Amino acid sequence: MPVTPPPIDPELAAAVDLDALRITLTHEVIENIRAASALTPSLDELRRDGAFTVQEHVARPADGGTDVPLLLCRPAAAAGRLPVLYYLHGGGMVMGHARQNLDHVLRWARELRAAVVSVEYRLAPEHPYPGALDDCRTGITWITAHAEELGIDPERVLVVGFSGGGALAAGLVLRLRDQTELRPVGQMLVCPMLDDRSDTFSAVQLAELGGWNRATNEAAWTHVLGERRGTPDVPPYAAPARAEDLSGLPPTYLEAGSAETFRDEVVAYASGIWAAGGDAELHVFPGGFHGFDFLVPAAALSRDARDARLKWLRRTLPVRS
Repeated sequence: MPVTPPPIDPELAAAVDLDALRITLTHEVIENIRAASALTPSLDELRRDGAFTVQEHVARPADGGTDVPLLLCRPAAAAGRLPVLYYLHGGGMVMGHARQNLDHVLRWARELRAAVVSVEYRLAPEHPYPGALDDCRTGITWITAHAEELGIDPERVLVVGFSGGGALAAGLVLRLRDQTELRPVGQMLVCPMLDDRSDTFSAVQLAELGGWNRATNEAAWTHVLGERRGTPDVPPYAAPARAEDLSGLPPTYLEAGSAETFRDEVVAYASGIWAAGGDAELHVFPGGFHGFDFLVPAAALSRDARDARLKWLRRTLPVRS
């Protein structure tokens, strides 16, 4: 019996040809996509006519490892030590950069009077696991150690990850729980890339969907993990769906579309947190495909998704006078 995919939201379907977004993640394609999006938006554009101050920093690990560039954005009108949205960009861990989709996070920052720290982590295949995750840990450790000079509150750091950045965000929070005393106040995982095995029902059901489908997902994970992809040798910090223990995690926001490859792994991760006695808020937006709100921002479903994220952030990020 053929597997029928769920319908795409009509407003989204009218705006986007998903087959035109289908990509084959060869090294050449990755390099071309990186070159096309390099260093946009500019720092001046991120400052938004003086609404934000923008500073570039370098996090230097105590063990002498790789330095990590960070971008710190603060609402210009906000004083004192601010809470932090610690942002890990998307791109399947093979593409993207610290300025990518940062405008979405800056909107939250302005509403919440929060700082944003965006991480320029290393990318696969040049830097396979654990390169990117090590960079994310270096960055969050460095900003908490330098909180006073940066004007941030180390006890109010919330980790945000989109897509491949969601894999890093979830892996980072697991690693911090197991290896450090540092505890983020929450994690926001937007359409996160959690499972290298790509064998959930939604991965099979939506295998032929254009855009980020099963083949693209498997190619990205292979760039990150090499021959270990899909084998028992993958640690949960690399692919968080592998984690057997989801206890002790901070409040978690999880989101997927009903018509995307990651749907069932995201639902399973939320269920695992609940089973461990944790706090998770799950949204599955009907008719949404991967990255729908970035591609069609004016659609009603996109507006609903953005509203849900901001409402959760308001409830989760502590406010101090």
